[in-house]
Amino acid sequence: MFIAESLIDKKRIPVYAKDKVVSLGDIAIYTKDEETPLVGILNKIKEKENGEKINFNPTIKPDELRNYFAEILPEFDRERVYPSDIKKIMGWYNILTDVGITEYEDDEEKDITKEESETKE
Repeated sequence: MFIAESLIDKKRIPVYAKDKVVSLGDIAIYTKDEETPLVGILNKIKEKENGEKINFNPTIKPDELRNYFAEILPEFDRERVYPSDIKKIMGWYNILTDVGITEYEDDEEKDITKEESETKE
């Protein structure tokens, strides 16, 4: 068991082994050739939106969602990435931006950065 804290209201809840929980760091999006980690997509959204929140209507049409996402990740697999997936990613990005989490780095990038700083010492 571990304790999870909501980014929105700061409430803490226990998460048990039987609960289905996935870390954002473990999420990847299907592309035509491989999968792209969520952290890379969040960085691309940040670049496109200049670090600001995404301004989108919750009733946005599926084709508009796909067109927006194609600007971020042109090679995404349109058959396996659903509009609901795109909407979730956009929502996660906005939540993270709201709470000031704007630096997205995956574990490999952290390891490389750590190795570089160790070799400089």
